[in-house]
Amino acid sequence: MIPTYYEFTNPAKICSGKGALEHIPYELKMLNGHCPMVLSDNTLKKLGLLDLLLEAMPEVAVGRVYTDIPTDSSVETVNQIAREYRAYGCDSIVALGGGSVLDTAKGLKLVISQHTDQLLDQMGCDCIPSGLKVPFIAVPTTAGTGSEATAVAVIKNNEKRIKMEFISEVVLPDVAVLDPRLTMGLPPRVTAATGFDTLCHAVEAYSCLQKNPVSDAYALAAVSMVSHNLLRAVENGKDKEARYAMANASYLAGAAFSNSMVGIVHAIGHALGSIAHVPHGEAMAILLPVGMRYNLKYCRET
Repeated sequence: MIPTYYEFTNPAKICSGKGALEHIPYELKMLNGHCPMVLSDNTLKKLGLLDLLLEAMPEVAVGRVYTDIPTDSSVETVNQIAREYRAYGCDSIVALGGGSVLDTAKGLKLVISQHTDQLLDQMGCDCIPSGLKVPFIAVPTTAGTGSEATAVAVIKNNEKRIKMEFISEVVLPDVAVLDPRLTMGLPPRVTAATGFDTLCHAVEAYSCLQKNPVSDAYALAAVSMVSHNLLRAVENGKDKEARYAMANASYLAGAAFSNSMVGIVHAIGHALGSIAHVPHGEAMAILLPVGMRYNLKYCRET
């Protein structure tokens, strides 16, 4: 059934495929970004992926490279990076990484765009004005979080020991760069866990109450891509076709759930991650069958 009214937002330009990284200088120029802050983490730096990114944009005058981003980013991390962003005269963001790095970049964009120095000042759901334009290019290195397509930033409040969601179109990236070179080195366990996160995004997006025909189309396409490519990517990490398909599936699932939202599986999963430190993708793999069984029973009763 088509809802009597729905909205769907997916403004990011997609640069997807072979040589996608090399398009970043052009995209920055078109966004009027001249002195970007590059965000990543120390693991990606050691693996050489940060160098791969920087080598792809030799003509760009990078203002600051920041890699001290923890596995679960925090309010304190975002506030510290915002201070450095201003101190180094940066005017745009290029974020290379998984969910933590991309969510940190979103938090940074939120702080800078609202002319504040405290992320917690921006608590609230989709009631934040657009503010200062901060060009933002997201470069995911996992095929799972879909953060490059979502209006959601999940950032930990260490003081309260909870993961907070900042939901606003303000945090959406302007460009999503999907380059299969960036996921080729993921080990099988991480590939499987992030792939299940993609599957969970798609399944929850398709089965939740806020779904609509556009989110359904994205979600179903993502499920199909995961079903045909995740096992291949786990068994052979050098399978470029499977890696590329999973990168696109992650984006599609992210766009789907950003508009239709997720449900009980993610609600419990975030709690497990915050309190018990269960890796998010693994929590999704454990909880998805149980959550769907619960939803089926509940929907039958109502």
